[in-house]
This record gives sequence, C-alpha cells and structure tokens, in this order.
Amino acid sequence: MSLLSQVEAALDTIRPYLEADGGNVSVEEITPENVVKLKLLGSCGSCPMSIMTLKAGIEQAIKKAVPEVTAIEAINLTDIDDPNAVLPENLR
Repeated sequence: MSLLSQVEAALDTIRPYLEADGGNVSVEEITPENVVKLKLLGSCGSCPMSIMTLKAGIEQAIKKAVPEVTAIEAINLTDIDDPNAVLPENLR
C-alpha cells in the first residue's frame, strides 16, 4: 500500500467528524521527507479552530496509522482573529 493510500485511509477514519461540521480535508502533497501537506476544505478551511482540528484530530490519526510520516502541515489555516472566519455553530 502506498504512503498516499495509507494517509487517505487514516483520513477516512476522521472524515465523518469533519463532514458533520461542513468540512473535509484533501492531501495536496507528500514530500520526499514524508511531510504530508493538507488543504482544509469547507468550513474547516475558514474555522478559527482549524489548528485544533489539525493537531488534535487529523495529525493524531495520520501519525498513529502511518508512523513513517514525519510531519503534517496545513497549507491554508485560518487565524482565530480572522474576521472572515466561520464558526461551526453558525453553519447550522
């Protein structure tokens, strides 16, 4: 199984939780150093809590399932003070 397939399988375990809040994640790149670069989609891309989602959910799921991954980076994190940030409770 390729590294990308392993990462996608790990992401599939947490996608239902992301989708429940109107978000998702896509793998943009896996570097030669095994750094996974992700793009947060939907509400995850504009939520001020996206850093917590990345660190507490996405990163943990990937590192547990694919230990050879050295780091996980999001290419589009939203700052918590961004006036364009969308709070999950406003999506319902």
